[in-house]
Amino acid sequence: MALNHLRLLQPLLCRSLISRSHLVVTAVVNVRPSACAGTVCLPAAAPCRFYGTKKDKAKGPSAKVNIKSALVEDIIDLEELKEEMAAVVYALKDDFTRSLSIRTSPGALDHIIVVTCDGKFPLNELGQISMKSSHLLIINMSNFPEAVTAATRALRECSMNLNPEVDGTIIKVAIPKVSREHRENLAKLAKQLSNKAKESLRSVRSNAVSQVKKSKEGHSEDILRLIEKQIQQMTDDVTVEIDKQLAVKTKELLG
Repeated sequence: MALNHLRLLQPLLCRSLISRSHLVVTAVVNVRPSACAGTVCLPAAAPCRFYGTKKDKAKGPSAKVNIKSALVEDIIDLEELKEEMAAVVYALKDDFTRSLSIRTSPGALDHIIVVTCDGKFPLNELGQISMKSSHLLIINMSNFPEAVTAATRALRECSMNLNPEVDGTIIKVAIPKVSREHRENLAKLAKQLSNKAKESLRSVRSNAVSQVKKSKEGHSEDILRLIEKQIQQMTDDVTVEIDKQLAVKTKELLG
């Protein structure tokens, strides 16, 4: 009776073992009755060959490279490179603050650049910006009256959907009420600014890699590859920070 039960369970046991371990068995184990009555005898373990699955072979995250800047300063200044990449994030934050504010304040117009016959100037250097009310800004251009037309044009062409009115040397700027559509447009602009930051970051990375490649003579290929790997790691870290800043700003804009 016990032998019959074992024979019936054998296929189920084999399938269960294979499905759990993902192993391929190359030998079949047979159960034979023992010469001794009333007992069951199993043979010695049959040779098996095991194959790893693609999942088993998947590589884990590669180890981080951490090269001391002083050891490779004759090839590239890693600290200076770090500062250049940090400057990309700083510029993005500055763009977000100046261009994507949903609150009315005199500083909301600071980022606007006015093109004049004498060159390009920030609007706040040509006129005195103040708040008349929560939705009205006043720009006093009495110090540079010749720039009133250029300043008005710059206000109309900026991304804030403004319609300035001129009264002599005074420019009145009504700030539109923040609608859902306006918030969504600002969120799109935030995405564009973050993409622009990533382009700047890729440019910094490309210049750094080119500098490393120029140092082939006198340095081992292994060292150069490690430096390039560290440059890529730095780039990846800053890219993550850019995405983080975008996510925070988008949440702020859309509410």
